[in-house]
Amino acid sequence: MTTGTTAPRERGRWIERWDPEDETFWKETGEKTAKRNLLYSVFSEHIGFSIWSLWSVMVLFMGPGYGIDPAGKFFLIATATAVGALVRIPYTFAVARFGGRDWTVVSALLLLAPTVAALVVMEPGTPYGVFVAVAALTGVGGGNFASSMTNINAFFPLRKKGWALGLNAGGGNIGVPVVQLVALLVIGTAGAGHPRLLLAAYVPLILAAAALALVRMDNLAPVRGDGGAVRDAARDPHTWIMAFLYVGTFGSFIGYSFAFGLVLQTQFGRTPLQAASLTFIGPLLGSLVRPVGGALADRLGGARITLATFVAMAAATGVVVLASVRESLPVFLVGFVALFALSGLGNGSTYKMIPGIFQAKALARGMTGEDAAAWGRRLSGASMGLIGAVGALGGLGINLVFRQAFTDGGSGTAAFVTFLGFYAVCCAVTWAVYLRRPAAAEQPVAGTAAKQQLTSV
Repeated sequence: MTTGTTAPRERGRWIERWDPEDETFWKETGEKTAKRNLLYSVFSEHIGFSIWSLWSVMVLFMGPGYGIDPAGKFFLIATATAVGALVRIPYTFAVARFGGRDWTVVSALLLLAPTVAALVVMEPGTPYGVFVAVAALTGVGGGNFASSMTNINAFFPLRKKGWALGLNAGGGNIGVPVVQLVALLVIGTAGAGHPRLLLAAYVPLILAAAALALVRMDNLAPVRGDGGAVRDAARDPHTWIMAFLYVGTFGSFIGYSFAFGLVLQTQFGRTPLQAASLTFIGPLLGSLVRPVGGALADRLGGARITLATFVAMAAATGVVVLASVRESLPVFLVGFVALFALSGLGNGSTYKMIPGIFQAKALARGMTGEDAAAWGRRLSGASMGLIGAVGALGGLGINLVFRQAFTDGGSGTAAFVTFLGFYAVCCAVTWAVYLRRPAAAEQPVAGTAAKQQLTSV
């Protein structure tokens, strides 16, 4: 490690001094340390997303012998989504309580519980209530996102956050299509009667994620013990406005990811192998473009990219509605895959907006320099967990709306019409709050720096 006045002061795996906004500090030691932590955070979060989305593929293995209808399968997916959303709140507190590295180790090891439980129960004849309980356990994988994003947000300077958070989240999101690809491999080679092969493959990966975090990641002492940051973030209206917008982007991504295969089976009569061969495409594109959304937001402003994304998502949903009415699978796939890609862009741009909003509020309060940067990191990191939790609940909403639509009409058309209306509302909120007038408008803007920051949100 580089020595000198700009080097992080370490105690074991705890870094006592961390100032990424100091360009000398960042160039000499900060960037290398931050990127190392980012790498292993991505791996752990990636495995977490795969476990969280297990039931999006487990339902493809559940043939007639399981005796579960489409509504029951949608409920299993919705259960995993709901628990994953709710546990994001305590996972956000965990970084400040235990340290980012230490909690990454614990959260990775917790993934063993749903994986081993599914290994035990995944067979015909298991009571439906047991499947619901095991699906609920997979929610711990959804919590990994909140702690990972809160942790990585603290490592990077504001000018790099869009790229870093986009890469962290995108690498994690790819866990969804990867587990779907593994399911395709299992179904295509061993058949739909061997779900345990998929589950067994993840046990060593979980152990590897925990071990690498243990030996290669760091805790940031300045972040520890600040539980009040979450309370402060919860009081800020922008936390809840951004949470609403994140329902539209990430809620769409995770909800569609979990439901895509089941929609193909239920509405278009695809076999498990046919559904699995298509299911991964949308989540993969959405994951890959998330860093692009963050990078575009760094350059052009998060609110502009977010608004453009919602307009395009509404257009793509219109295509899906048309395809659903006409029962055209090719057109449906084009529109649905476009929705995935656009939701990924929006995920990256919305998360770039969060640190920019709180940095602007710090400047508006008259703070300058490291004081403003530290205040912005503190509030934005805490708000990310809350925003992520609410956004993930959007995935629950999507699955419940699908369940109701298929129960009432045997088709997803009514669900897509509902989503179209929601995207229109998201467009209006983005424009009204973050483009028509600057973010943090309830605070008087103090100085040119604050005004410039507000325009870049």
